[in-house]
Amino acid sequence: MKKTAFSLALMTVSGLANALSGQVTDAAGNPISGAAVEVIGSQLHTRTDEQGRFSLDAASESANELHINAPGYSHRTLRLAGSDATPLRITLRRSVIEQIDVTATPLHTSTMESAQPVTVLAGDGLRRKQAATLGETLKNEVGVHSTYFGPVASSPVIRGLSGPRVLITQNSLDVSDASRVGPDHVVATEALTAQQIEILRGPATLFYGSGAIGGVVNVVDDRVPSSSESKGAFQFGHSTVNSEEDASFAYTGGGEQFAFHVDGFTRKGDNYEIPGAAELASDHDHENEAHEEHEEHSVGILENSASDSKGFNLGGSWLLDNGFIGLAYGRLERVNGIPGHSHAHGDDEHGEELHEEEHVESEMHAHEEEAEVLSDLKQDRWQLISELSLDNNLLSGVNTRIGYTDYEHVEIENNTTGTLFQNETVQARVDLLLQEMSGWRGAVSIEGKSSDFSAVGEEAFTSPSRTDTLAIALMQEKHMGDFLWQLGARVEKVTIEADPIAWESHEHEHAEEHEGEEHEHEEAALLEFDELDFTPYSVSAGVVWDFAADYNAGLSLTHAQRAPSASELFSYGPHIGTGSFEVGALFDLHVTDEPHFDYGSDVQEEVSNNLDLTLRKHSGDIGWVVNLFYNQVGNFYYERDTGFTSEDFEGHDHEEHDHEEHTHEEGEEHEHAHDHGALPVYVFEQADSVLYGMEAQLAWQFSEPFTLTLWGDSIRGKLKDGGNLPRIPPVRLGGQLTYAQNGWEAGFGASHYFEQDKLAELETATDGYTLVEAELGYTFASNFGDTTVFLKGHNLTDEEARVHASFLKNRAPLPGRSFSLGMRSTF
Repeated sequence: MKKTAFSLALMTVSGLANALSGQVTDAAGNPISGAAVEVIGSQLHTRTDEQGRFSLDAASESANELHINAPGYSHRTLRLAGSDATPLRITLRRSVIEQIDVTATPLHTSTMESAQPVTVLAGDGLRRKQAATLGETLKNEVGVHSTYFGPVASSPVIRGLSGPRVLITQNSLDVSDASRVGPDHVVATEALTAQQIEILRGPATLFYGSGAIGGVVNVVDDRVPSSSESKGAFQFGHSTVNSEEDASFAYTGGGEQFAFHVDGFTRKGDNYEIPGAAELASDHDHENEAHEEHEEHSVGILENSASDSKGFNLGGSWLLDNGFIGLAYGRLERVNGIPGHSHAHGDDEHGEELHEEEHVESEMHAHEEEAEVLSDLKQDRWQLISELSLDNNLLSGVNTRIGYTDYEHVEIENNTTGTLFQNETVQARVDLLLQEMSGWRGAVSIEGKSSDFSAVGEEAFTSPSRTDTLAIALMQEKHMGDFLWQLGARVEKVTIEADPIAWESHEHEHAEEHEGEEHEHEEAALLEFDELDFTPYSVSAGVVWDFAADYNAGLSLTHAQRAPSASELFSYGPHIGTGSFEVGALFDLHVTDEPHFDYGSDVQEEVSNNLDLTLRKHSGDIGWVVNLFYNQVGNFYYERDTGFTSEDFEGHDHEEHDHEEHTHEEGEEHEHAHDHGALPVYVFEQADSVLYGMEAQLAWQFSEPFTLTLWGDSIRGKLKDGGNLPRIPPVRLGGQLTYAQNGWEAGFGASHYFEQDKLAELETATDGYTLVEAELGYTFASNFGDTTVFLKGHNLTDEEARVHASFLKNRAPLPGRSFSLGMRSTF
């Protein structure tokens, strides 16, 4: 980390009357080389030379704002005074908190210049935190937890929200996989080849629509290059906890008019080791001796948690004077086991309970008929990305993103296809960057998306559906003295339709019984779903106030609406990934002597009113950020545990669906509901709720090589009528001490997760735990560029840790003690 501050002098240079030029220096007048200088709202950008000087081919009259940034320093946005050639000299201080520009929004912003809380992982920080899944990569970021469906599938949980409320994008286009439908489905993107990962906490509906009402995670890579600057990287490593080997590479190059990019990765690991005290099987008191004997055999290994993945991206761009137009193709393949998902035919390998009448037979045939369940994922992705600057009275630029994704994954049991999940998505987004008017600068965003999702097979708990979205949004911002005002609005048209399902109404069942005719339960009639139309809208207002040197405050108010997802509406069937029988919000539960569901419930948009208050100290030896948020959500969709099991409903035949052996993945929470292996019934309902909490982080460089970082967050989720929302992550605190000097880097850190005892109905408490980690690295110059050799240790105390937000918390604890050795290089 550099110690000195730097200043910017904008000067009139002889012979450059039509150019914008200047010099970047530190407080002592020493030049800063490599600083990025950009004219906001255009494609004009450059870097300073060894003397800290720069020159841009832009008249000062047409350049309204200039943005300057360099590693280790606070960013600065300068408002230029038209043709005024008076030299400007602005002193900027270094920052102990890394400040990175964000690509996820059409307007320029960075982590310290946004009214909305933003976190960005990039560079070495991202490389150090990379894991096999996106959720595990991001789980230690402030305000972000993980669903953790074992080590093979894990999605981010932002401020207690996940699933269809948190949008996962790749270069700002929807990843279009099945991870938003169930936590047992992997996110179809890869951190090994990413340049940076951006996290927008809180509603990001203005930029991405109602599916981002809880936040956005944008994975950015260079598959569509914006320049032909030659750069490359590679990495490989080994992890002891599962004997995992990983390797990746990336290279971008080209000439004056054409740029190309290629990258690829491979990762392969065995079953994970877990702490020796952890119990893999269900914690039910009535487990028999056969279960206990099997636990002794399996303890220390999380069965069916191996994975093998690989992928590559190829892209090229046509470079123009005013921008670029590029096209890329990407392929992702992954085969992994699904912990806790095995259909235990004769072997209670994962602690699933069998019917009492089948127990004797299962003991006799133990280990003879293991039914390991695998997921085989394939995804093809095409992306066309263009960014062009314009010079007319209305527009300053046009940014275009078009994506086509063909995704599928097959669940395989005993080499036989079980359920096939498919998602085909076409998406197009155009951002029209507007010329500045009366000091306001902004963009109009027009977006269309069509998604065709289907699940076919014995675990197809939701009907095939099609979702079409058309949206228009307006975003504006204006600098007024020490204030940056940000305003926006968005309106969408969402249409959802689903295929018919076999259905036998409660009234029809009783009619058959009274008639006594021979066609009892002949064939259920088809239930035709009505096409559903929603028109959610969002409005937002925010301000960033530089109220003192080195400090600013951000305030953001957002009113956002969300159209429900197809799975929240149309689900009616066993979802073995979550160990439950899921029923959509379109079905009404009637509790009588014979409980039953009827179709026809009224559903509405979810309505969020969110307030974010942020305080930042962004420069100097000490930097900190504190966020307070309050989110009041009306008509909140959540899965309520009904207390019934699937066998309580006459319309469901277990043998027909072949799911008798399955149990709820959260064993302890439903001991009363597991008789005869039935699945607990969860129904999507709407209720008013409140989520609020705090996020804080502090970095202190108390001497040149040492930096201390402290962080913590808390989330509280409640129903307004009483009770708690399920699977809300606990309070946690963490800290890390790092050393960096003469090429050496070392770090030692710990994070403590407190006990979660604020529980929803039928939910069980999760004990607190502390995870300890350390790392050591050395960077040196080599023929491959700057090369770093590193050693990392995770969970050094071999702590047994269970994730409260996970459906597998009682079956799949976090991995045990692990060491990773590897090398990475950039050139």
